[in-house]
Amino acid sequence: MATDLLFLRDAYLRSFDATVVDVGDDAVALDRTAFYPTGGGQPHDTGTLSGVPVTGVRKDGDLVWHTLGGTPPASGTPVTGELDWSRRHALMRTHSALHVLCGVIWHAWEKSVTGGNMEPLRARMDFEFDPLPEGFRSTIEERVNEEIARDRPIEVEFLPRDAAVLDEQLIRTKVNLVPETVPEIRVIDIVGLDRQADGGTHVASTGEIGAFRVVKTESKGKGNKRVRIEVTDPR
Repeated sequence: MATDLLFLRDAYLRSFDATVVDVGDDAVALDRTAFYPTGGGQPHDTGTLSGVPVTGVRKDGDLVWHTLGGTPPASGTPVTGELDWSRRHALMRTHSALHVLCGVIWHAWEKSVTGGNMEPLRARMDFEFDPLPEGFRSTIEERVNEEIARDRPIEVEFLPRDAAVLDEQLIRTKVNLVPETVPEIRVIDIVGLDRQADGGTHVASTGEIGAFRVVKTESKGKGNKRVRIEVTDPR
């Protein structure tokens, strides 16, 4: 059995009903979940499962395991999950801001991402710059905030793997590295700006992100420059 990942199609789902399908020492696997498990640079969601705190979420094979701050219910037990929405929404805003940043940098300099990580409203992303262009920090802040103000729709698509590999806009996200056993690729499309294969959660439009700020830039070696950012409430 595989856990149905509800967040892939509806990132705004705050509560859901599910059934326990397996039990560990301090965790349960569910038949369906809206909790995002740690992965792809995005941290896991938190919340409750039938009133018991969910302190960790991880994917192991086809199942998603929810670490609990209490006694796990038995296999076959129906449960109700409730997300910590303020945390989830902050992560959605942050993740979408990073995609806007990627789009702006790609269109201006055609530089690819080499790594990244995020927490609610703060993140870092590494790019193949050597060195950073003159005036990079102020230019990026201005351009990213312009794209946020345009309130571009952020759409979710599911493409057959063969079609996704042929999509030139997705080549830089290395779709060809996705295992051939994965028949369908999920694509996040910031309409007119950025398309990436991505399994994380996002807001519905760039206008929901808020204000974007570059906190600092760092050199992480030749051809690898780090950009640290934060997202704040709209100005």
